[in-house]
Amino acid sequence: MKFRNLAAAAAAATLVAAPVAAQAAPRAAAPAEETSELGGGNYILAILAVAAIIAGIVIAVSDDDNDAVSP
Repeated sequence: MKFRNLAAAAAAATLVAAPVAAQAAPRAAAPAEETSELGGGNYILAILAVAAIIAGIVIAVSDDDNDAVSP
């Protein structure tokens, strides 16, 4: 019983101390030397996504002759 209470208290102390320790550490952002070559070319991906959505809707709505085989 005492070990369970001690473990619970240690877990609670860890949960309280972790954000405080993370917030106390000063961090500086590293300067970006080069710009990304991937930026701005998302039009093709957007067009493909829209085409996939439209194809999924067409397939879902299409009236296939899927009659039941069992009597």
